[in-house]
Amino acid sequence: MNVVEQALVFVCGDAHLVGVVSKPEAQRDTAVIVIVGGPQYRAGSHRQFTLQARRLAAEGWPVLRFDYRGMGDSTGAQRDFEAVSDDIQAAIDASFAALPGLRRVVLWGLCDGASAALLHLRDRSDPRVAGLCLLNPWVRSPASLARTHVKHYYLNRLREREFWAKLVRGGVALKALQGLMHNLRRMGLGRAVADAAAGTDFRLTMARAWSAYDGAILLILSGDDYTAREFLDVARTDPDWRDVLARISTQRCDFAAADHTFSVSAQRSAMETAVATWLAQQFGVPARGLPMPEVKRT
Repeated sequence: MNVVEQALVFVCGDAHLVGVVSKPEAQRDTAVIVIVGGPQYRAGSHRQFTLQARRLAAEGWPVLRFDYRGMGDSTGAQRDFEAVSDDIQAAIDASFAALPGLRRVVLWGLCDGASAALLHLRDRSDPRVAGLCLLNPWVRSPASLARTHVKHYYLNRLREREFWAKLVRGGVALKALQGLMHNLRRMGLGRAVADAAAGTDFRLTMARAWSAYDGAILLILSGDDYTAREFLDVARTDPDWRDVLARISTQRCDFAAADHTFSVSAQRSAMETAVATWLAQQFGVPARGLPMPEVKRT
């Protein structure tokens, strides 16, 4: 299917946001809005968002990717992911203005873009948001980062015979042991800080928004990524998160070999296929020309 790309400028407060709409030849009534993660702009790392938008548009799903205020070509003051709900809402409104016949949107977010999508649910109650696609959500805290390092790095090192041999010789293993102790202390300190901030922490807001949302959610996790591992550790151990992943409306796909931004083209293509498959499953339209992989349910 042919895809046409159109530049879009829309207003958010006193700023002008710049985006690009990838429009299919035969448009479906559900659009995808890409919420970028980290301090980057609408193209994404290694043009990830650009390539994905074109792939989904080729399947009939219009896609808007845009720059937050203060990023890329958009005007205004730069802000972090906890303060972009107005930007997301402006993008939703702009999508409906630019795409006649549109009925609903899906918010697709990577890293703190996924977090921003959930926080948007707290700040706005827009029934036009019919689904969320969340890649490697950001739930970083000193305690969770330290726990992830201990579990996925230091404990593996302690099982290595070479580590103990280096420790006996006084080599770099001593620094690793010191790093382990430092992270164990951060786990305890970070937990105390989190307890003191209970009720105001963005992670708790994310969990509550996820739990209360009655739309469809696709969770995608990379196997070769500490952010994804940190998310799973939090989701499995934090009482506020434990029931979230078990919700019937949440589906999950894991890509064991993928890094944080799906920088390998084969992994990116597989992720795009999973997203297109999920869109077709949720919104009742078979995906054209795509294999239909099984989408893992939590």
